Amino acid sequence: MKTLRLILGDQLNLSHSWLDQVDDDHIYIMAEMRQETDYVKHHIQKVVGFFRSMRNFSNALQDKGHHVKYFKIGDHNNPQELSKLIKEIISKHNIEKFEYQLPDEYRLDKQLKEICEAISVPSEAFDTEHFYTSRDELKNHFKGKKQLLMESFYRMMRKKHNILMVNDQPEGGKWNFDQSNRKKWDGSPSIPKELSFDTDVTELLEEIKNAEVNTFGNIDAQNFPWPTSYKECSALLDFFCSKLLTYFGDYQDALHTQEKYLFHSRLSFAMNTKMISPKEVIDTVVDYYYEHRDDIHISQVEGFVRQILGWREYMRGIYWKEMPGYAKLNKLENHNPLPDFFWTGKTKMNCLHNAIAQSLDNAYAHHIQRLMIIGNYALLTQVNPDEVDAWYLGVYIDAIEWVEITNTRGMSQFADGGLVATKPYVSSANYINKMGNYCKECSYSHTVKSGEKSCPFNSLYWNFLEEKKSHFKGNQRMSMMLSLLEKKSQQELSELKKRAEKIIQNPNDF
Repeated sequence: MKTLRLILGDQLNLSHSWLDQVDDDHIYIMAEMRQETDYVKHHIQKVVGFFRSMRNFSNALQDKGHHVKYFKIGDHNNPQELSKLIKEIISKHNIEKFEYQLPDEYRLDKQLKEICEAISVPSEAFDTEHFYTSRDELKNHFKGKKQLLMESFYRMMRKKHNILMVNDQPEGGKWNFDQSNRKKWDGSPSIPKELSFDTDVTELLEEIKNAEVNTFGNIDAQNFPWPTSYKECSALLDFFCSKLLTYFGDYQDALHTQEKYLFHSRLSFAMNTKMISPKEVIDTVVDYYYEHRDDIHISQVEGFVRQILGWREYMRGIYWKEMPGYAKLNKLENHNPLPDFFWTGKTKMNCLHNAIAQSLDNAYAHHIQRLMIIGNYALLTQVNPDEVDAWYLGVYIDAIEWVEITNTRGMSQFADGGLVATKPYVSSANYINKMGNYCKECSYSHTVKSGEKSCPFNSLYWNFLEEKKSHFKGNQRMSMMLSLLEKKSQQELSELKKRAEKIIQNPNDF
């Protein structure tokens, strides 16, 4: 039976069972489409990274003997839209069956179901064979429970997949070493120079430009740093194990103006495109730990495993449990526009300047920069979560909606009212100063609470608590801060609110 098989840009899994056999009955289709570049404005490195990875994957399939039809962004016969593309190929090649792998974005899942209903041949969907969990596993795990605690899900996953376990007990005697993962990096230990692949993407960049794809952000066309093939992803994983894992957990929350990557693996793009699987990543890291356990503490490894086996799978489960309604949640009723400096990095707040400028330059920021600097500010200034979502989804090379929106709208912006996070992740300048050196060279003082020299985070923090306190009634994790709020004098609170109002109304002046 002549079968058309669709492979999306984030389904670059060379180990998929589809590819075990080579025959003339299956045609694989891949396409760079305006449909995908235009649904949100993307960072140029994200577009380049996906297109180059897709092309490398297509070449690898053809080298194995598979029949691949690949449409580049500038091809004159590229319809730039998935429905048209599939219908044209079915007609032109007398296709008798259409097959696809389950997409990880709700909009594509919906679109593909509609396409299958509209075409004249039978269709079938297959698993991507990438994740540890099915779409519904989290929903089934929490069936009948009021709270969707990640820790409960994480422990179940550790036991089920026998990862860092000794019989039925966790390696090291604890399930979670998060308290050990919060050190400030002050220049020591030394951080190895990151592994960069320095690929020349000049020609691809020109193709994207000629196709008039609207992007933002910066790129060095002769030194593209991200992995775009399985071989490169594997090299990055090996580099992480041998050079970074020893100190990863200790400094995973640290912030520093001179070190954008610290000890982070930079493997999220590799995994989110499925060029490398979470199982291979975890197995490699855990095996390396067991081989070098005299030199590596369990806390370094557990912190890494928790991010992938726990948090990553948890967020995907939340996404499929709660979509499509999740994308519209705005429980705190925030409606302010995103400040202009999110697109330029031009702000006198040093922490925001560094985190946003780094994002624009590298299409990358680690989780604390995303959550406790950029996201913290967006929440405190009560920005519309729709605008926050669009920015995060566009700016980061690893951002795909299933993982972005749950982290942004849920964890960062608390727009889901506490479904993902048990409290809003907001802080004053004290936390920012505690975790890094951003405050040292700032125009504002992190110790001054109000007035022109005070760090904007200080007044914004108390203003947020006062304005949104009704939303946090009965939240045990917020009780201490709300109690401190109650103790503030009317004069102090008035000064804080006046300063915060000025910042919120004129964000680009600060």
